[in-house]
Amino acid sequence: METNTYTNPLIIQRADPYIYKHTDGYYYFTASVPSYNRIELRRARTLEGLAHAAPRTIWRKHDSGEMSQLIWAPEIHYIDSKWFIYFAAAETKELDKNGMFQHRMFCIECDEANPITKEENWIEHGQIKTGMDSFSLDATSFEYKNVLYYVWAQKDPNIKGNSNIYIAEMENPWTLKTKPVMLTKPEYDWETKIFWVNEGPAVIHHGNKFFLTYSASATDENYCMGMLVASDTADLLDPNSWKKSSKPVFQSDLAHHQYGPGHNSFTKAEDDKTDILVYHCRDYTDIKGDPLYDPNRHTKIQAFTWDENGMPVFGKPVPYNYQ
Repeated sequence: METNTYTNPLIIQRADPYIYKHTDGYYYFTASVPSYNRIELRRARTLEGLAHAAPRTIWRKHDSGEMSQLIWAPEIHYIDSKWFIYFAAAETKELDKNGMFQHRMFCIECDEANPITKEENWIEHGQIKTGMDSFSLDATSFEYKNVLYYVWAQKDPNIKGNSNIYIAEMENPWTLKTKPVMLTKPEYDWETKIFWVNEGPAVIHHGNKFFLTYSASATDENYCMGMLVASDTADLLDPNSWKKSSKPVFQSDLAHHQYGPGHNSFTKAEDDKTDILVYHCRDYTDIKGDPLYDPNRHTKIQAFTWDENGMPVFGKPVPYNYQ
């Protein structure tokens, strides 16, 4: 499938996009909304159909307390025949003494066949505790050989920067079983532009390897994707099992005005074979104020291939092609 087959951007003003293809034949989509005040879901039979599917609010921020501000980066997962959404939230928009937002990670659950349902059908499990009470966000999960893994970004007060990437085994979808293990921290120049950031992890299994992509640097045109690789026969909780790329694997394409691609996820095309990269991107760099509050990070999708060594070839962000 050609990478320019799909309309891009697919969905405007939706950052941190996550698309999950379920066994019921539907694609489910969620992402950060510009007002950061709720979680939306939409579904469609095709990827293109998501652009026209009506979004439904399935959860709203609290009036006060730990889930009352800046609802970020929801992801929907199907685990043990139930739906779970991970997201980050804060109790204030104020920064802490280290100049950081004050997000923690949370989980909600639904046992309806169709998760696009009434808000009361989603129950809250509260904060996912990692043993380190600090800025944390961008949780994802994956299962392999009957083990459920949790991967996320978090600030360690003893390590320079905004966030590192961690992994742990889960007892259940909202409780960690093992202590967090750090897999990567910002260290290369492309990970430390303006902000020292490793965030937005996404995991894909191909051949005999696991690939963990993540996003680095500030959320402007410096934002880009890095990658870790591990053998699927290795101990995935051992940081030595993961090899980190020394260069970005996906980044801005200045020639085609595609800036700051990142916070990606993976899904399959309609043929159930072609791998699809899902990410957000801007088409300009002249941002007024904080890039975080600029609403024009749009959801884009494109197919990608694999080379003879079994490594992903993401290419460049495809230019906008909508009219």
